[in-house]
Amino acid sequence: MPTEEELFAAVEELLEGEPQLPPPAERTRLREAAGITQARLAQALKSTTQTVKNWENGRSEPRPPRLQAYKRLLEGWAEKYPAETSAVPETFTGPTEPTTGAHSPAAPTPVKEPEPAARPSSQRPARKAAPAKMAVDPRFPHGPLAVLDGDGSAYGVDGIVLDCPTTTIPQLVDWTLQESGIGAPRLHRNGKDSDPLIVLTASAAVKLGLPEHLEGFEARRSLRLPEDHPVVKQITRAKWKLTQRGFGPWARIYRPAKAGQRQCVQLAILPWDALDSRAWPGATDLPPAELARVLGVYATRVITPRGSTAVNGLELMTALRPPTRAVKDDASGEWVSGYNPGSLGTEPVDPAPPEAPTEHPVAQGWKGGFLDEEAYQWVRDVALLSDQECLLPWAVGLDINTAFLAAAARLVVGLSGPEHVVRPVFDKKIPGSWYVDLSHIELDPRLPSPFTPTGKCPEGPAWYQTHTVAYAVELGYDVAPIEAYLRRETGAFLDPWHDRLKDAYVATMADLGVTRDLNEAEFLAAMEQHKQADPGMAAVLAAIKSTVKGGVGKLRERPQGRHYTDGDPWGALKRPTWRPDIRAAVISKARVNMHRKMTNVARATGQYPLAVLSDCVVYASAGPSPLDFLPRTPDGKPLPGSFRLGPTPGLAKVEGAQEMAWAVDLMEKGMNPARHIKGGDAVMDEGE
Repeated sequence: MPTEEELFAAVEELLEGEPQLPPPAERTRLREAAGITQARLAQALKSTTQTVKNWENGRSEPRPPRLQAYKRLLEGWAEKYPAETSAVPETFTGPTEPTTGAHSPAAPTPVKEPEPAARPSSQRPARKAAPAKMAVDPRFPHGPLAVLDGDGSAYGVDGIVLDCPTTTIPQLVDWTLQESGIGAPRLHRNGKDSDPLIVLTASAAVKLGLPEHLEGFEARRSLRLPEDHPVVKQITRAKWKLTQRGFGPWARIYRPAKAGQRQCVQLAILPWDALDSRAWPGATDLPPAELARVLGVYATRVITPRGSTAVNGLELMTALRPPTRAVKDDASGEWVSGYNPGSLGTEPVDPAPPEAPTEHPVAQGWKGGFLDEEAYQWVRDVALLSDQECLLPWAVGLDINTAFLAAAARLVVGLSGPEHVVRPVFDKKIPGSWYVDLSHIELDPRLPSPFTPTGKCPEGPAWYQTHTVAYAVELGYDVAPIEAYLRRETGAFLDPWHDRLKDAYVATMADLGVTRDLNEAEFLAAMEQHKQADPGMAAVLAAIKSTVKGGVGKLRERPQGRHYTDGDPWGALKRPTWRPDIRAAVISKARVNMHRKMTNVARATGQYPLAVLSDCVVYASAGPSPLDFLPRTPDGKPLPGSFRLGPTPGLAKVEGAQEMAWAVDLMEKGMNPARHIKGGDAVMDEGE
C-alpha cells in the first residue's frame, strides 16, 4: 500500500501539471541556434536520435525524468537565443546529423511507427555511475541489449534509458531493428553480427500481451506458447517468423535475410525463467537498470545472451570459429562461401561407435565398449588413512578455477571424422580414441587412478582418449593399442573460445577485487568477500563459469523427452558442434592435469588426497588454510607443478574447510567430502 506522503506527492504533481514545452518548431530552432546536433542532444539525454526527431516534429513527447531535463535545457537556450535575435549564425555550417565518431553515432534509419498510447509518468530508479565507455560501433550506438519495463522504458548499457512506445510484440521488433540502435558487431570477421536482445520484465511481458507465467497452456511442458495464442497470431500476421523452438523463454523472431541483411530480434522473458538462478544467481531480483548493466558486461566480455549459458557457450565457439568464409571461385571469379580453416565446417560428423552415447544410431548393436572420459568422483579407502592424517584437525578443499577452460588451452582436437585403425602405433599428437589395456599399471592406492573417473584401476582393455593414454606413457609405461579411431585433420578449435572466456573471467574477478597482483594471503582474504563486493558482477562471474561448463556439456547433448527411442536421431545431432570426442578430450586433459598435481604434491610432501570431485580435491591439514599444507620450494615459493593459489583459470582457490572428524565420518559412510566441503547442502559443479 502507498504511504500518505506518496499519495500527497502524487496529488501535488497533478495540481502542478506537467511541465510545458515550447512548440515543436521552436524546439528545433533553439537546438540549431545552439549548434547542437540531434544525435548530440540524444546522447546528453540518454535517448535516441530518432526519439529527438519525434519530439521536434510533434510525433511524441518526452516523459519524466527526461521531460524536466529537456524543458530546463530549452529554457536555458531560450534565454541565450530569444526568438527575435536567435537566428542560427551565418557562419555555422555544422551538420544536423553526425557522420563519424563514437560520441556522435549515426542514427538508425527512421521508419513510420504507430502513435504511442498515452502512458502514465513514472519515476525511474536511480542508476549507478556508468563505467567509462568503450569504442562504440556506429551501427549499434546503444549497445547489445536492453531491459524493458512496463512503462515503456528500455534500460541499456552505460546508463542509457530509451523510450520504447510499443504495445505489441511486432511493434517491439520493428522498434528494435529500426529505431533502437541496439546490436553488437561480429566477434570474427567471417562471422555474423549479434542480434539485438530485448529482455522483458514481468510488467513488460503483460503489457505486450504475454502471460506472466506459462501455466494453463497445453504446451507448458515444452515451455512455449501454443500456436493459437494471440501473440503468436500477431507475429504471423505481421509476416514475422519464429524458430522451431517457438515462443518460449528465449524467443527468436525473424524474417529471411535480404541482401545479406539479417532481420532478427532475440527476446528473453524473465518471468518465464529465461535466466536460470543457478547460472545467474540473484539476477532476476535486480532492478532493470542494474540487470542491463550485468547482462551488458556479460555481452561485452563473452557474447550477447541468446539462451541458457550452455547455449551461449556453444554459440561462442561458432562465433569465434565461423564455419565458412568468403573465397573467390577460380572458374567464375565470383566470391562464394567456402570452408574456414580451423573450424568444424557446416556439416555434422558422426562419432566413432565407442565415442557415442548408447542412444546414438551408430552405437546400436555395438558390442566393443564405450569411452568413459568423465570427471573424477573418488574417495580414498578409509583403511588407507594414516594415524597422523586422522590426528590432523582440518580437512581443506581446493577448487581449480574453471578447470575445463584451463584444459581447453592449446588443446588440439580432431576437425574431421574418425578413421578406424587396427594395431596402431600410439602417437600423442593424434586426437582420437584408443582401445588399450592399462590394467597392468600399478599406482599408489592413496591416489585415484588417472585412467578412470571412479579412480579405480582398470580391469582390462578399454577405450581412452589420447590424453589419458599419453599420461600413461608420461608415467613411464609402455602402451600397445589394439585398435583406434583417429582424426587426421586437427586444429586448436577451442583456443579463441578459451582466450575470450579466460579474459572475461579474469576481468570479472578483478571487478570483484581479486586481481593477479595479490599475494597468496591477500588473495585468500579477497576471496572471502568477493561476492559481496558487487552482487551484479558476482552474477556475471557465475554465468561465465556456467558458460564454460555448459558449453563443454553441449558438445555431447543427449536426447530428451519421455517418448524418445534408442537409435532415433535427435535435434542436437544436426549441429557440427555436436562432438562428444572434443568433450572427452577436454575432460580427459582436466582429469590428467588434476592427477599430475596430486602426484607432485605426494612426491614433495608425502600428502595424499582424501577425496576428489571433478576439480575439487580435499586434503588433511594442520590448519584451515591451504597455506598450512601446500608444498613450497626452499625459498618459500609455491612448488612448480603442484596446486597454486590465484584468480586465473587453472589456479586454485579454497572450496571450504571442515573438521577432519567430519570428513572421516563421511568417508566411512561411503560419501564424498569434496561434495560437501563448502558447507550446508552445497554441491560441487563439475568444471567450475
